[in-house]
Amino acid sequence: MSKDVLFDRIAFIGIGLIGSSLARIIKRDGLAAHVVACARTQATLDKVMELGIADSVTTSAADAAKDADLVVICTPIGTYETIATDIGPHLKDGCIVTDVGSVKMAAIAALKPHLPAHAHLVPGHPIAGTEHSGPEAGFETLFEGHWLLLTPEAGTDEAAVEKVAELWRRTGSMIERMD
Repeated sequence: MSKDVLFDRIAFIGIGLIGSSLARIIKRDGLAAHVVACARTQATLDKVMELGIADSVTTSAADAAKDADLVVICTPIGTYETIATDIGPHLKDGCIVTDVGSVKMAAIAALKPHLPAHAHLVPGHPIAGTEHSGPEAGFETLFEGHWLLLTPEAGTDEAAVEKVAELWRRTGSMIERMD
């Protein structure tokens, strides 16, 4: 990996405004060797490939998460438990799972029980957005000058937290850690 690459493989589960904006920055700056996007519809996956914001696409969260170093969940909070159940058995040792949801206790409650002990949960919330949605709504400057809140539980691997923080720093976000 080059010095700019933070993760070998990043999986996006959901690829709307927030996910596609982050994916654009990752692709632009070479922050991952491979980006995979997961969405429910083939039309969305086709749009992702047309936009060039992922290297591969799938409708299977489990397939997207397999071999990922970082899984970014960018779906409504109500889907988190199902996603965690799907991806948990496929997460490799040391995989980091993060999210972009606006509520954190609900995210932790939905995700943590279904993730293996060898994975690291680092919840996050970018305080940025627009009224638009879908992969075509994303743009590379969405996070510049905006806060990103990280809310890892006590005892979370500090190297995993720092890696997620560094990814967001590279988007132009200001990082704040909260309990």
